[in-house]
Amino acid sequence: MSNNPVQVGPWKCGRGLPLMFIAGPCVIESEDLVMQVAHQLAKIAADKGVQIVFKSSFDKANRTSVDSFRGPGLERGLEILAKVREVTHLPVTTDVHETSQAEPAAKVCQILQIPAFLARQTDLVEAVATATARHGGTINVKKPQFIAPEDMVHVVKKCDAFGNPNVLLTERGTMFGYGRLINDFRCIPLMQSFGPPVIFDATHSVQLPGGATTGGRRELVPFLARAAVACGCDGVFFETHPNPDKALSDGPNMVPLAELPRLIDQLTKLRSLAQEFEATNSAS
Repeated sequence: MSNNPVQVGPWKCGRGLPLMFIAGPCVIESEDLVMQVAHQLAKIAADKGVQIVFKSSFDKANRTSVDSFRGPGLERGLEILAKVREVTHLPVTTDVHETSQAEPAAKVCQILQIPAFLARQTDLVEAVATATARHGGTINVKKPQFIAPEDMVHVVKKCDAFGNPNVLLTERGTMFGYGRLINDFRCIPLMQSFGPPVIFDATHSVQLPGGATTGGRRELVPFLARAAVACGCDGVFFETHPNPDKALSDGPNMVPLAELPRLIDQLTKLRSLAQEFEATNSAS
């Protein structure tokens, strides 16, 4: 079925490998901001020898309010992401919401992300799987907030059937009543059990849905991220910004860029400890 590990540009993500980090501002606010964050992430990757994929959205199509900032759109957004890839040599990823976006985005991005609310849309899954297979890319499917982890096997089977077994699944919380997301860390081994590497989305997991704009508690990100790595996730997804309080989208959830290196250090150490424990446990 799905490949494990999965190749993403120069990086490999999967069983027994170092963590892969997916990071960047929620939405492309401007070329200057994106390049500032991308250069800093590339420096972290080089200085610490860690795997980082740059992420930002060209269009936040699933906003609650009609007044919310959405981004520069497909054409301009992909131009900026292509520049990130060319200048920093980091792999890049973005999310797509319509079938027509898959092919142009796959030409630029090594990973195409299918948002949680759209993960069951077969036409979109087919378009993304076909386009990423054509361009040697990978699919990252976010587990919907309303789906059990074991049911994500059907999405993986769709991707494989449409020609691309390079699939990542991302845990991002499950709805629990109104305005709350709860992480069931059993999702990580359960989704890994049918093949793909599993990413933990640490910033969207602290969202507080509801109202005209989504709230969040970014101070809880490190706790959830450490728990997910201890449970064996293969990568961690962070949205990050130099000044989250002034961000145009999802500011309450994003990790301040200056705090990211320390958190990456913690998670890298935890990954090594978790792998040592697993190896010792398997040997006994």
